[in-house]
Amino acid sequence: MDPAQAAQISEEVAEKLLLYRRDTSGWKICREGNGVSVSWRPSVEFPGNLYRGEGIVSGSLEKVWNCVKPEAGGLREKWDENVKSFEIIENLTDTLCVSRTSTPSAAMKIISPRDFVDLVLIKKYEDGTISTNATNVEHPSCPPRPGYVRGFNHPCGCFFEPLPGEPDKTRVITFFHTDLSGYLPQTVVDSFFPRSMAGFYANLQKAVKTFHD
Repeated sequence: MDPAQAAQISEEVAEKLLLYRRDTSGWKICREGNGVSVSWRPSVEFPGNLYRGEGIVSGSLEKVWNCVKPEAGGLREKWDENVKSFEIIENLTDTLCVSRTSTPSAAMKIISPRDFVDLVLIKKYEDGTISTNATNVEHPSCPPRPGYVRGFNHPCGCFFEPLPGEPDKTRVITFFHTDLSGYLPQTVVDSFFPRSMAGFYANLQKAVKTFHD
């Protein structure tokens, strides 16, 4: 993949994520509990929804980030029930890569296993915030494979933000923006994402304790 073109695409994705982060209008809350709020609004990228999650995770930003950072052999596939495997297909720079994520079946196997090929950029901001910024790409090393439906992530990612005066807590804001593809009832998709995102926060909190206490 052309590194210059990939860098331009990924920076555009990062700008979109910042807009999602700052734009407070049009979001409808669909799930709240245990300190986590999940909301949604219609996507402008595909005929589906953009979901936003927000919650505070007990643990320093370094510890939380260590559990989620996109790396081969990282912790994510050990604790995230929606990640069966994660692999780096191509490293373009120190902060930009092409990855493939495989997910298990879900929703009582109504949703069959998926795989996603993404361009992923890691950004660090002056206030200490770290973000992941991703969108789907095609890569010659990753043709569709048997047993998996190829899904597509539209501009999505996470922000990991330090809390002033609280070094042992981290605000985590997630944007899920996924076309699962295949022939799925919309009601299944609409119920899956809010539940899955709430589970992400609960499992991330457990992972921080498990791997860093």
